[in-house]
Amino acid sequence: MFIARVIGSVVSSKKDEAMKGRKLLVLRPLLVDEANPAQLRPGANTIVAVDTLGAGLDEVVLFCQGSSARQATGMKSLPVDAVVVGLVDTVDVLNHKIYPAKK
Repeated sequence: MFIARVIGSVVSSKKDEAMKGRKLLVLRPLLVDEANPAQLRPGANTIVAVDTLGAGLDEVVLFCQGSSARQATGMKSLPVDAVVVGLVDTVDVLNHKIYPAKK
């Protein structure tokens, strides 16, 4: 599993029949900053993932990729490579709460 922030959505009017009605999100993976382990930083790539939970813009989510993505409920027969499988409440690293960030 990986952590990511929802940065957008994808609308596709023509797609595989099995994918009809599936919400697609654009995710930016988040990494623990090596220079400051008490902080998450955005990665360089983006991922399109099927949303199974109703995540919204700017939310932090857990996602799976590859064959693990098809293990999520209802995904076994779908042509997917990434699936949102969790909505993140908090992230703690080295005894520091790094998400949500302190204000």
